[in-house]
Amino acid sequence: MMSGIRSRNTVPEIRVRRLLHRQGYRFRLHRGDLPGTPDIVLPSRRIAIFVHGCFWHLHQGCRLARVPGTREDFWRAKLTRNRERDEAAIAKLRALGWRVLVVWECYLRGSKDDAELAGALSMWVEACDSYGELSEASSAGDC
Repeated sequence: MMSGIRSRNTVPEIRVRRLLHRQGYRFRLHRGDLPGTPDIVLPSRRIAIFVHGCFWHLHQGCRLARVPGTREDFWRAKLTRNRERDEAAIAKLRALGWRVLVVWECYLRGSKDDAELAGALSMWVEACDSYGELSEASSAGDC
C-alpha cells in the first residue's frame, strides 16, 4: 500500500545527511516554512536540498522512473503532478534567493562510494550556482 511509503527519513536522505554532517555542515530538516518542504536546509548558506526517488518524482530519462503497466493513466497523472509540484517549489525557492540541489536516487545507488558522494556534495555546496542536480546522468563536476 502507498500508505507505507515514507516521505521523510528515507535511507537515501539519511545517507546524504550523514555525509553532510561528517563534512562539518550543519542543517535543519524538513522546513515546512519553505516551498516544497526541502529535505535538508543549510540556512546559513541559503541552500535547500531535495533527495528525490526517481520513480515518485518521475526522473526524466532514468531507468528507475518507469510508469507501472497497470492503471497507467492514474500513475502517469499522479507522477506528473508530483514533478510539476517539484518544479514549482524549486522556482519559488530560487525566486526567494535560495540555492537548490536535487539529489536523485539513481545517483545514490550503484557504485558511488561515500567519498565520491561527499566530494560531489561539498563541491556543489561550496562552488556551484543557484541550481544543480546529482543524478546518474550527471558527473560530480556538473554545477
